[in-house]
Amino acid sequence: MIPLRDTVPTKTYPVVNNTIIVINVIIFLYQLTHQVGVEKFIYIYGLVPARYSIPQISAYFTTFQQVFSLFSFMFLHGGFWHLLGNMWSLYIFGDNVEDRLGHVRYLLFYIICGLASGLSHMLLNLNSNIPTIGASGAIAGVMGAYFILHPRARILTLIPIFFIPYFLEIPASFFLGIWFVLQFINAAGSHGQASGVAWWAHIGGFVFGILFLKILLALPSASPPEKFRRATERKKSPRLQVIRPVGSGPAPHLYGTISITPHEALTGTRKLVNIPWGFHKRLYRVLVPAGMQEGHKLRLKGLGKQVETGERGDLYLKVLIRA
Repeated sequence: MIPLRDTVPTKTYPVVNNTIIVINVIIFLYQLTHQVGVEKFIYIYGLVPARYSIPQISAYFTTFQQVFSLFSFMFLHGGFWHLLGNMWSLYIFGDNVEDRLGHVRYLLFYIICGLASGLSHMLLNLNSNIPTIGASGAIAGVMGAYFILHPRARILTLIPIFFIPYFLEIPASFFLGIWFVLQFINAAGSHGQASGVAWWAHIGGFVFGILFLKILLALPSASPPEKFRRATERKKSPRLQVIRPVGSGPAPHLYGTISITPHEALTGTRKLVNIPWGFHKRLYRVLVPAGMQEGHKLRLKGLGKQVETGERGDLYLKVLIRA
């Protein structure tokens, strides 16, 4: 299952979340320049529990190096697919958590989730001399927060079956719940870090993400400067939208809604809409012309119900303008 996007819109651009993604990519590119001594590089900047529990090993590192590794490990990755999987998950779930917490609190939340996930792994693998790297623990914290904030959201998921793409909407609570159970099963069935994956870091991140979310929500949020607030407000709605058309009786035409922002209503925009078709869904491109007003309808010819003559009705999308 490949998650594509969630169905919860955000009011602001995820400035911090996108910055974290960019930093991870830059550090990964920098990491590639150390291919000759990559093992030494990862041992120094990764999280190695034995460096903290075995005095003979910790003696080789300064106090700064020991503290720095508690944070630097969450910005290193073992390969392109490791990086892509982590950043894609962060891209899908992080924007909504940042939108709820605010930029400053979200940055603090992400860092302490990563730290807590690393400490969880260390406590359960005290003498392990295998470096742990990756943003998975911090992202697990983000997923835990999303699980609490948007349990009724739905995740648009791509399931390729025999090279045929099927698009399904899966409840976020089910998607994240299954993910957490799988982490726990893998952790219980693994011996230390023999599998090469720090399962307990994922579990710790997820659990602490829920805990830290509740703590941070109880703290007052610092209001950003007005100019910054206006600059981070979203001017565009999600490019990919899910349409749930309805019809009345035997009438061939179907009706749905599409959401755009005031800026898009003024300038026009293009959207990808996901429409149910049989047992799966298909994507269609929709052009929203400039000058749209609330309540105007877009006609998608031939996307309605099929009548006895074999002809198809049309799908009409009512335009909703949302700030």
